[in-house]
Amino acid sequence: MLTEVTAVRYITPLREGGSLPGLVETDDGHGAYGTYVMKFAGAGQGRKTLVAEVVCGRLAARLGLRVPGLAGVHLDPVLGLGEPDQEVQQLLKSSGGLNLGMEYLSGALGFDPLAFVVDPLEAGRVVWFDALVGNVDRSWRNPNLLVWGGDLWLIDHGATMIWHHNWPSAHTAAARPYDASDHALAPFRPDVAAAAAQLAPLVTKELLDEVTADVPDAWLDGEAGFDDPDAVRRAYADALLPRAETIHERITLEGTDK
Repeated sequence: MLTEVTAVRYITPLREGGSLPGLVETDDGHGAYGTYVMKFAGAGQGRKTLVAEVVCGRLAARLGLRVPGLAGVHLDPVLGLGEPDQEVQQLLKSSGGLNLGMEYLSGALGFDPLAFVVDPLEAGRVVWFDALVGNVDRSWRNPNLLVWGGDLWLIDHGATMIWHHNWPSAHTAAARPYDASDHALAPFRPDVAAAAAQLAPLVTKELLDEVTADVPDAWLDGEAGFDDPDAVRRAYADALLPRAETIHERITLEGTDK
């Protein structure tokens, strides 16, 4: 399960994201303080954004891709009382309870394809992963990639697995193609075939069970059409498992299937 910490100070909003994430200082209850980028349960996209971040973040990490560490962040709405920005204040007030924190990579730079070269295998791994989870938010206009410590890091996976907004359509998710012609890493000639050979065998039922188990019950309770949180977890795994086997055959790069 997610490590859980408590927000003790709201530092500043980060207005690059549509959901208005914020930078917060946290306490783990044992005297260790940390800084996280927090995504709020009360934001317009709702808790499914947080679920997507956990499923994709955990899965990416298990596949060897670099993603910031995740934590559940408990928020007392009282932190919003002194916030001068009314929009931020309302967001804090509506997000009491458990939210999602992503480790803050201090000093990280936004990905610039003119300044940072990505080798074809790494580019292929990222494109294959994005195809697996149906990420529609990794274009050259909004890469959602950082460079930190000389390495490429993946962030912001809230716009993935769009089938979870309409579960009756999830059974067809495995067959959906992925258009990567506009992908931020498309210019680096991603070796999708090599990535698939390396990563697809790792996506097993056991791995997906472990990944989805990290999603807190509070973000899955009451999902329409499901009896309990475990049933929702199985639905995520059931959509991703068959997709991993063949998605590389339906990735479009530069107008050509590769």
